[in-house]
Amino acid sequence: MEKNSSDNFVSDIHDEDYKTKYFEPLIDHNSLIYDINREKESLNGSWNFQIDQYDTFLRASWYKNKKEDQGGREYPQDHDFNNWEEIKVPACWNTQSDKYLYYEGPAVYSRDFKYINHGEKRVFLKLGAANYDSYIFLNKKFLGHHQGGSTPFMLEVTEELEKENSLQIVVDNTRRREAVPTTNTDWFNYGGLYRDVELLRLPDSYIKDFSLSLAEDSLTELDFGVEVAGLISAGEAELKIPELNIEQTITVKNGSGKIIFAAQPELWSPDNPKLYKVIVSFGRDKIEEEIGLRQISVQGRDIYLNGEKIYLKGISTHEESVSSGKAVTEAEIIENIKLAKEMNCNYIRLAHYPHSYQVAKIADQMGVMLWEEIPVYWAIDFANPMTCQDAENQLLELIKRDHNRASVIIWSVGNENQDTDQRLKFMSDLVKKAREVDPTRLISAACLVDEENNRIADRLTEYLDIIGQNEYYGWYEPDFSKLSDCMENSKPDKPVIITEFGAGALSGERGTKDDLFTEDYQLQVYQKQTEVLDDIEYIKGLSPWILFDFRCPRRTNKYQKGYNRKGLLSADKSHKKLAFYEMQRYYSKK
Repeated sequence: MEKNSSDNFVSDIHDEDYKTKYFEPLIDHNSLIYDINREKESLNGSWNFQIDQYDTFLRASWYKNKKEDQGGREYPQDHDFNNWEEIKVPACWNTQSDKYLYYEGPAVYSRDFKYINHGEKRVFLKLGAANYDSYIFLNKKFLGHHQGGSTPFMLEVTEELEKENSLQIVVDNTRRREAVPTTNTDWFNYGGLYRDVELLRLPDSYIKDFSLSLAEDSLTELDFGVEVAGLISAGEAELKIPELNIEQTITVKNGSGKIIFAAQPELWSPDNPKLYKVIVSFGRDKIEEEIGLRQISVQGRDIYLNGEKIYLKGISTHEESVSSGKAVTEAEIIENIKLAKEMNCNYIRLAHYPHSYQVAKIADQMGVMLWEEIPVYWAIDFANPMTCQDAENQLLELIKRDHNRASVIIWSVGNENQDTDQRLKFMSDLVKKAREVDPTRLISAACLVDEENNRIADRLTEYLDIIGQNEYYGWYEPDFSKLSDCMENSKPDKPVIITEFGAGALSGERGTKDDLFTEDYQLQVYQKQTEVLDDIEYIKGLSPWILFDFRCPRRTNKYQKGYNRKGLLSADKSHKKLAFYEMQRYYSKK
């Protein structure tokens, strides 16, 4: 029996276990459906918005929107969804008003929308990303909870949809010890629904996922796999690649099918970013995509692309815009890739979390290779099984999203983590999982230098295909001679990418090569780094830190003022620092 209004009020204000009922259902990678180029209805635009510091929406079950008590008397409400402030989606709340810039905590998004069935049998709600915990409510019903601030998730809403609908989403960017990332990072903690919110319309039986790649150890065979779901889980799927005159029929049993067949594709590379139109169909469902075909591998200390040795001429980058935070636009993504290519890069490290799916899509078209990473960053709670589960789920959501992107050549399982037994188990398990679900790519992580012995000696490297090595000789380690010693002390049996080096410099700040935070000092660090690293046989790539300056609350000196100034460009990308031209010159010779 439902309690009366006064009992509800009392129970709400005294219930400190209120979140337990929202832990499940937990939305994970199993919810994802391949959605590129499929019929979708955008729910982007203007939403009502309210910060909720005391988490009252969840505590008091505001989503029920109760207007009367059992006796028919008007019920006093502390919310009014339709009269809250309006805010844009997708966007970070931090960049839409100064009053929200540093807000961390729960906030509630609400909007009404009409739904008209166009003949579809199944409908799914998709969120491209929301940082960090999300709770979904549709028409006074709780549908699920998702963890992770940078990966997409979906949930079916077929049975809940009505002609007139009321949708609420609680987004909570509170930093937590057990989360991935944890409480302490080196970037800004943006909050909000900052990627697309959409409805995906599907028939009663549909293509849930598919993959197309070169077959293992072959440049002349293709490996195609398809997964279906819904009313029918068996039958025949079709694959067409018109330009190659390929038409293949695949037998589907128990929801999946797979085939390997001969082909002579033109291979994708940064110099020749060839993409093929691919058509996959099953019953009344069809997906059209553009996919590149390439092979990435390591042999000894070398990296091979399509059977030829390659050097990764790279740069690291965060996902950030001065004006819109993490809600970067397609134009800004294109600008970033153009800047990297202007520097003669063939490779970009996307740090330290999954960036927008559009980055890999555009990188496919523009011809640049990518390192994609999950935010297992610094001092993660490695002993916590729930943290491990969260990290693995984010990894699988990323892989499921981008597994058909030729530009993505490396999955990274973390950055700058101490070499402890618990961390080794945690991260080696992630490596094994990534390799299990996607054997077509290389696995890496950005490791720390063994400072005691001044060498590359992280135990995790045994499990990696490529060693990512961060080092800051000339900056955090002022004795630059130690870089040469470190390289000489190290005897890796696999290729190494220097995933980070650099120095801070305020745009336009000039001085001598000994003056910290000047462009002159930064330039000197880059010159010395490249001079030493150029002679190291096992170094097969660089991704200096970082393309442009970015927000970070822990950086507060007179040069930084809330920004990490290690960028080769200013935060608004209007000014190229001296070191930008140094890397441009260096890469032109590699």
